Formats: sequence, structure tokens, C-alpha cells
Amino acid sequence: MDGIKANNFVVVGRVGMDLFPAVGVAVEDADSMTADMGGSSANIAAGIVKLGGKAALVTCVSDDAIGQFCRNKLAHYGVDATYVKSVGGEARNSLALYESRVQGHQSVIYRNGAADFAMTTADVEAVDYARFGALVTAGTVFASEPSRSAAFRAFELARAAGLPIIFDVDYRPYSWPSAQVAEEVLSKAGAMSDVIVGNDDEFGFMAGAKDKGLEMARALAATSAKIVVYKMGEHGAITFADGEEIRTGIYEVRALKPTGAGDSFMAGLLTSLADGHDLKTAVLRGSACAAIVVAKPGCAPAMPYPADLDKFLAAHASPTDVT
Repeated sequence: MDGIKANNFVVVGRVGMDLFPAVGVAVEDADSMTADMGGSSANIAAGIVKLGGKAALVTCVSDDAIGQFCRNKLAHYGVDATYVKSVGGEARNSLALYESRVQGHQSVIYRNGAADFAMTTADVEAVDYARFGALVTAGTVFASEPSRSAAFRAFELARAAGLPIIFDVDYRPYSWPSAQVAEEVLSKAGAMSDVIVGNDDEFGFMAGAKDKGLEMARALAATSAKIVVYKMGEHGAITFADGEEIRTGIYEVRALKPTGAGDSFMAGLLTSLADGHDLKTAVLRGSACAAIVVAKPGCAPAMPYPADLDKFLAAHASPTDVT
């Protein structure tokens, strides 16, 4: 796990375009929208860089104006795009439309013919893993071929190079051919990972039933993973590590939207561990990053810089630990 301390991450997975109207406006009523970067892996990478770490993205983008938009945004956020490949044909970057409102919130995701699913084993074999301290990915990268095989190959190569593997379950049903395939593949990825982060629904899905998710998280921490974070939404999280269970609450904020919290949590958790914080503090700092993002429009643009995080923590008492 010492690799996390390098604060230099290779992140495997998608980058896309986000579109969101003004605060409180429904998509169908919008006259204009703001465009920015999206995609779980790209958001995590941007969050890491904004918090002072380094991140390189491994993915494919469409060989068109939207793909170039994504490249430009990666550059804007300081994410290394050395391993981002353009693909032609009918491949298109993913597109997400979501609203900055909680009541009646709508998110619409376009993933047909997604360019990131075109990532191949050759693409991940071209990565110099020795440059990095740890590998990070989110579950959607496993939803289709050839990306699925490529991601598992990246796990093998990262492991061979001594990098810890950090896995955000990030289950999105619309990306998968069936629930059965998703359960099998995500469980396999989880068993290969050193750090696993997911919510109660995601662990329950991998376990075959929601009421079995907590035990699965506990079992993974006891057998293969070094750290497992079991998130429970407004009820906080339980983190399993070294035979201990760390229970933490959430920071209360007035949320504008539900999107982006998980990506920001991951960025905050990893950079906090890299900066030498103990695990409980790192989880709480990740929770603070999540709270900051849901209270602002956008995902990557809403993620905090260190000064933003410090200001938030100074203004908010640590949440009461869950029981």
C-alpha cells in the first residue's frame, strides 16, 4: 500500500462530456447548458490533481470534436493524457445530462457505442506502470469488451509492477449486458483489488442480495483487500482494515444534486492517505470532498482544491460516527 503515498496514480476508465442547465432548471426547460468533463475515472483523476496529486488517464475517446473537447478538459484539469487514444468509426464519447436540483432530479446518460469500451489489451500494455504508485479504476470499465479484458490485463500488469489496485465498484446497470454478467465480473474485480469502495447497493448486488452486502465487504477485507469502504449514503460509512471496523458519519450540507459525490470521495480519500493522514481521517476528508461537490453545480469543476477542503473542514464539525 506504500504506492498510494507516491500520490501518482494511473487511472483506467472513461472520460466524457457533461451537460447541465442552471441551478434548479429541468433539462426539458433549459435554454442553455454548461458543458464540462464527465466520466467517473476522469472525474477521479481531476479530483486527485486538484488536491495536489498526479494522475494519468488510460482510455479511448472518439476521433471527433467531442473527443477533442474531452482531451482539452483533461489538459485543463492537469490530467496526463499520454495514454488516451482516439478511435474512429462509429465510436462516440459518453454524454451525461443532469440537473442541479434534488427534488425531481433527472440524469440521462448516453452510452451507445461508447468510445471508452474500445480500449484494448494493447492499449494497457503500452502503459509504463513503473511511473506510478497505484492503479485506480471504476466498475464501468468492465461492462463491455474489449475494455473488460483490457482492464483485467491492466490489473495483472499493475500487480506485476508492485502497484496496489484501487477499485470503485460504480455499478451502472445501463452499461451491462445483464445483471448476472455484472455480478460475476465485478466480484472478480473486487477479489483482485487492494482497496474497494462501494455503496450498500453495490456490495449487495455483488453478494446476490442487499442484506448480504455488509458481510461481503467484511469478508473481502478479511481475505484479499487491505481496505474496504462500505458506504451507506446519509448513514455514513463503515471502513474495514487490519481487522478493525471504522464507522464514520457524513457532513450535512444543502445538496444541489446527487451526482459526483463518489468520484470526489475517492479523490479525497486517496490524496489524504498519500498526504499521511490516518485512515479514519482520510475517510472523513473524502466525505467532506463529497459534500462539497453535491453542494455545487457540475462534477469536475465542483471538486475542491486544498484551500477549499481546509475551509470546509474548518467550518464544519466532524460528523458523529455511525453506530
